[in-house]
Amino acid sequence: MNRRSALAMGFGGLVTVGGIGALATADAAPADGLSVPPYAPTGRRPRFRRATWSQQFQSGHGWTAGGAGTASSNPADTAVFTRGSSSVRVTTAGTGVQSYVRKTGMPAMDLSGKMIRVIFRVTDVTDLSRVVFYLGTSGLKNAFSWKLHTHGATAANYVQSGEWVTVHLQWADVTSASGTYTISAKGEPSVRDGFTDMSFAVYDNAKGPVTYHLQAVELVPDTESVFPKGVVSITFDDSHKSVHDLARPVMDPFGMPGTLYNIADVIGTGSFVNLAQMRSLQDASGWEMAGHAYANATHTASYPKLTAQQVDADFAKLREWLVGNGFTSEHFAYPHGAFQKTTDGVAVDELAKRHFTTARSIISETIESFAPAMPYRLKALTGITDGTGIGGTALSKVIGAGGALDRCAGSGSWLILCLHKIVTGTPAASTEISQAGLRTLMTEIDKREIKVLTVQEAMAYYN
Repeated sequence: MNRRSALAMGFGGLVTVGGIGALATADAAPADGLSVPPYAPTGRRPRFRRATWSQQFQSGHGWTAGGAGTASSNPADTAVFTRGSSSVRVTTAGTGVQSYVRKTGMPAMDLSGKMIRVIFRVTDVTDLSRVVFYLGTSGLKNAFSWKLHTHGATAANYVQSGEWVTVHLQWADVTSASGTYTISAKGEPSVRDGFTDMSFAVYDNAKGPVTYHLQAVELVPDTESVFPKGVVSITFDDSHKSVHDLARPVMDPFGMPGTLYNIADVIGTGSFVNLAQMRSLQDASGWEMAGHAYANATHTASYPKLTAQQVDADFAKLREWLVGNGFTSEHFAYPHGAFQKTTDGVAVDELAKRHFTTARSIISETIESFAPAMPYRLKALTGITDGTGIGGTALSKVIGAGGALDRCAGSGSWLILCLHKIVTGTPAASTEISQAGLRTLMTEIDKREIKVLTVQEAMAYYN
């Protein structure tokens, strides 16, 4: 086996981009022309979670494409697939109206202790508006819905053109209910069993058609039995000194560690932490010292504005710096949450796989799960602040009834929070939260008996 083939095989599997036929992933291997990293990940990636029920859309599957927004479809497209030998292909009408692939009248299913796994692909996301999943009975007259993706014109979208993506839908993520179904004030769905109908729906933006492929709809075990009240990971970006000086004194009394994603070449300068403070956080308080970028200039630019060689070099220098300074984390957060393609067309998250075990985004369409659907696109709720009129995510919406904490505690899911600076007074930007606000957040987590783990600790449960 030649080097290219070996590297290509390393990027295969469910969460890999590409997948047009059997050879597409190998042909698109991002390692071409790049040397083997001296500090590669040790392999502590999550085990593939086996399905307890699976519809993989091979010939004779019995699901129907339809809706006023559907222009054409093929129930068994043998040209584009990532499992078996076919998938469902649908092209929308370009009118902004719902297009779907669905099946009703199935034997009743109990989804207690389960989450839904969906694998799909959008050929070109230019005119994609949103993707919604429906689960219910009576021809979906009674239904829960999950708005699993809303497409942004400039954001780092979870769904990228031409990539197979995997999404886990948990009870914490239910967007709305209809018919006899309801959602409680704490965000808990009224029923979790007896479901006979499923529908995967895609809406274009009424400016042009969208072609999508549906590969699988499955039920997989969730982790409510392991973490009945869920898990929260409290992460901080950018190495701000206020994390050591102001966040740590708040979190230590609760016994709650955090994950600090660091920019290597700012350490020990200006308003940033120094090595001694990083080691104290790690060794005395159980924090995780993870990676955010090696060069501050790279962090400012963001990886999609660089070449693949430049991105890979920054990843390599960052990993070497972490290991060389005694920091054991193999986890990373993208600068600005951006993991799109480099200027020469290589997906940044594919490069991240060469150096780290996970990579965190700032996408929060759904709460993260165990194991993550796509470990190199970890979802996180960012911009949490108790300031007013400065944007971001209001702390009150996180801790209030039916907010992120209630939903995490009610479904046993993994809520990753992303913070930046801590201030003693009133926050002036969405990247700031007051020390008092952070204490309130910790108190509310503690009140709900939600487990707090670093990203490294959380991943250790499912590898």
